[in-house]
Amino acid sequence: MPTSGDVVDLDLGLPEGREAGFRHPAVVVTAQRILNAEPSVIHVVPLTSTVRNFDSEVAIEPDGRNGLTLTSAAQCQHLRAVSPGRIASTGGNVGVATLAQIREAISMILDLPG
Repeated sequence: MPTSGDVVDLDLGLPEGREAGFRHPAVVVTAQRILNAEPSVIHVVPLTSTVRNFDSEVAIEPDGRNGLTLTSAAQCQHLRAVSPGRIASTGGNVGVATLAQIREAISMILDLPG
């Protein structure tokens, strides 16, 4: 089971419209206490190397810890619930600060109290 903030490679399936799809890197955003219970579904945010500077996206620079090779954008507007079985591999981890930025963007999108 992955941990919160892990960068995973997974198959998001055939996209419809402007959905993220196919094989994609993504960041696991599910809370660690939920992951510790080995849920049947986890939440991820896909990554793209096309950085558009949308308010709903968080730019992530590659470093030795996250395992990315290109500057990427976490597409928080594409929050997805997926089976852990879709995960093909786990790379690095974005770290606490970047994970907090991603969760803040998700909160803004969902209009959750901050």
